[in-house]
Amino acid sequence: MSSDHERLAAAASAALPHAYAPFSHFDAAAAVATDSGGIVPGVIVENISLGLAMCAERAAMFTAVSRGERPTALLLLAPRTDGELTRPCGACLQVALELGGPEVTVIAQSIDDQASASHRLGDLLPFGPHKG
Repeated sequence: MSSDHERLAAAASAALPHAYAPFSHFDAAAAVATDSGGIVPGVIVENISLGLAMCAERAAMFTAVSRGERPTALLLLAPRTDGELTRPCGACLQVALELGGPEVTVIAQSIDDQASASHRLGDLLPFGPHKG
């Protein structure tokens, strides 16, 4: 595990207790590494009106942008889904592409056993690989 991955995992782990998922009980946290070298955490925030909920990944990326920073890496810390690592949803990947570009590193990490997988964002998107 690289030092950036370790920093992202630590930030997401520290944020995880603040997750607000009273409906799904799917607590998730994220952390974004930024172009200035910072780390920005985020957590899932649900709402009874599902369309008003916010994924942890977008919460972190939007906070980074509000600070004048852009994502270079994104880690999602979540329970496994059907035994597999949970990866960011399409909406979160689209936001990462717009804000950081196809070179953003996307890391999925399991709360359950700390297993992880890392990919270049452009390789995860349909019709990829994206060159930028």
